[in-house]
Amino acid sequence: KQILKDICNCVKNRHIVMNEWNFASKLPYGAGLTVLFAGPPGTGKTMAAQVIANELAMELYKIDVSQIFDKYVGETEKNIRQIFEQARKSNSILFFDEADAIFNKRIEASSSNDRFANIESSMLLQCVEEYSGISILATNNFNVMDPAFIRRFKYYILFREPDENVRYEIWKTVIPKEAPVSEDVDLKLLARQFEFTGAVIKNVVLHAAYLAAEKRQAISMIDILVAIKREMFKNNLILTKEKLGSLGYLFEDI
Repeated sequence: KQILKDICNCVKNRHIVMNEWNFASKLPYGAGLTVLFAGPPGTGKTMAAQVIANELAMELYKIDVSQIFDKYVGETEKNIRQIFEQARKSNSILFFDEADAIFNKRIEASSSNDRFANIESSMLLQCVEEYSGISILATNNFNVMDPAFIRRFKYYILFREPDENVRYEIWKTVIPKEAPVSEDVDLKLLARQFEFTGAVIKNVVLHAAYLAAEKRQAISMIDILVAIKREMFKNNLILTKEKLGSLGYLFEDI
């Protein structure tokens, strides 16, 4: 949270540092703000970018990196230039999602395709550095990153999977106060029993709410467990009686 505040404060105080204190004369390029978010899916990288945009009252321009890179020579460079031209006009925050393609450790250029891939990645990173606004790049796989890339970012945040206490806070806050919840719902037990990310918890609660709304009843523990079962199935996981722990007695009902 403190790093996110620092990023926002950096933007708010840029005029003082760059203009009044004349740091711009020492930075011929690279006066923009480059931020790297790394961590598993569903841990809040996109949400953090939205929080920054909301705090600064700026638009968030989300870009899927896999859509930029084109198999035809020259097309990728054109796509990259177009993105930054549009961003300069709108003064948007650029958010590069799924940026793993950029961060793969430098490929040994054994073919012309590999050489072009290296050139394209370097060009994108150069444009990010030279962009005068805010650029946020997010990657799910920190381990594939070339360490030389990390130093090119002014701010770096590693998002971790939530522990039990944080999971409990997420369970509490993701349910609106207007939503009716049955007395049998034990959020502390759910937080302890299921090691879910914030994104999964949100999906489970929303699914459970629709199940309850269809029955015109309050959200019950059964609704939540049915939603958990289906969410786990989406991720090729099976909800067994053992995984339910002390809730195992409800297994036959879901």
